[in-house]
Amino acid sequence: MKMPRELVATSRFLSLVLRHQPDAIGLHLDANGWADVAELLALAARHGRPIPREMLDRAVAENDKQRFAFNDDRTKIRASQGHSVEIELGLEPSEPPEVLYHGTATHSLASIREQGLSSMSRRHVHLSLDQANMLAVGSRHGKPVLLTVRSGDMARAGHRFYLSANGVWLTDAVPPEFIAFPEAVQ
Repeated sequence: MKMPRELVATSRFLSLVLRHQPDAIGLHLDANGWADVAELLALAARHGRPIPREMLDRAVAENDKQRFAFNDDRTKIRASQGHSVEIELGLEPSEPPEVLYHGTATHSLASIREQGLSSMSRRHVHLSLDQANMLAVGSRHGKPVLLTVRSGDMARAGHRFYLSANGVWLTDAVPPEFIAFPEAVQ
């Protein structure tokens, strides 16, 4: 089911201010990335982007990737992962499955073969069990390719993994020796 345009726009705005540029509207994120809902709504309105509370609730509940979460009493909101701003999600290291996937574009393969996967402008590399979702992520940047990451081997070698609230696996970097590249794009 396709999300209505206004809901998509709200989700994109939330991604901007909760993951990348809270200062664009003067929003304060605490050390764990939480923002006060009342402050978010007031600042959004003051900056020409009013969001009715019902729309905010829908953006959190209906986001197919569960990018956002409320605290228990729904007075605070944060992005589940994907931050480029300095925050600590408070996630505990978790034992990953043996294999996870990462979507990228074919034009990035030479660099990845040489240097592995890095977090780039974000805090972590994002991995998933969901191959289709990872291919969709890769398609945002060009012709998509799905990389297989031997996450179990990485964990045994001492690399840490974290499982975000929305089921995305996070790690600091993936060295190239833990990545299997599809033969068709070798």
